[in-house]
Amino acid sequence: MTLGVAGLGSAIFVGVGLPLPLLLGPMTGCLIAALFGAPLRDMGAFGQMMRTFLGVAIGSSVTWGLILSLPSHGATLALVPLFVLVIGAVGYPFFRKVMGFDHPTAFYSAMPGGLQDMLIFGEEAGGDVRAMSLVHATRVLVIVTAAPFFLTWAYNADLTRPPGVPFSTIPWQQIVLMVGAGLIGWKLAERIGLFGASILGPLILTAALSLAGVIHQRPPAEMIWAAQFFIGIAVGAKYSGITARELRVDVGAGVAFAVILSLLSLGFIELALSLSPAGTLDVILSFLPGGQAEMAVIAIVTGADVAFVVAHHLTRIMLVILLAPIAGRLFDRKRTR
Repeated sequence: MTLGVAGLGSAIFVGVGLPLPLLLGPMTGCLIAALFGAPLRDMGAFGQMMRTFLGVAIGSSVTWGLILSLPSHGATLALVPLFVLVIGAVGYPFFRKVMGFDHPTAFYSAMPGGLQDMLIFGEEAGGDVRAMSLVHATRVLVIVTAAPFFLTWAYNADLTRPPGVPFSTIPWQQIVLMVGAGLIGWKLAERIGLFGASILGPLILTAALSLAGVIHQRPPAEMIWAAQFFIGIAVGAKYSGITARELRVDVGAGVAFAVILSLLSLGFIELALSLSPAGTLDVILSFLPGGQAEMAVIAIVTGADVAFVVAHHLTRIMLVILLAPIAGRLFDRKRTR
């Protein structure tokens, strides 16, 4: 049922000519079906496997030229910790005082980290996992849906072109290497407990192979399209079983928080543009706090500097994952005293 709904959503988006039909179509189709009570599910391990293609695509963008250019991006990367701090300082009071969430739910709903990691930390702290899941899914859904239309309207970004060359034009040896790097990188990352293993593991292994001159092409368009489709399903299926109260409170809070984040992002985007020679599109996608995978997809399709964009999102997520549990415990002790 979920695949059928996602496929129908994609077909409608393609037919109408809307941007990113294989990402936004499944998201929208699954969201609408969930609101009507359809029992949707994500694709489990198979869906995670498809995400490895995105990690390979990002890793193959890592070249020695990029490595040598990183010092010139130090100013914008240095803004990321401040960006995270401001989001937390604004987000926690919003969820706690305005929306009435309990402390752990408010704290981990406000943290702009990866969805799965924030749910794990929040559950350990005693938070409402369902509420946090809906808030983060809605944040990603709103920002990822709005961003393509904004980029098309404001910057004439072309979101209709293929995200790569056709499968038939890439040597089979490169295809085998990329698929192998994706699967092996994913499983190795899982074994050592790396967050975002299905994307970061393939990214790291492919980047190493790219720098070694073994992999020298990005995955074909068909692989990127497949990754988009299953990422869209993963976001949309989170709304399965939603109740009227959850729609009003949790999804409403997620929508409001996404608007707040977008306004905060605009300020940091302006500041980053004044400090960095990077392109406008690169900076915008680096400071929009959607999901790492979803922002990477948009970067690939628009022709932005994928490695630059992902470097900023990884910095944000790593900061949140490393510091949020510590900050949460310190905050708990202060509240107890």
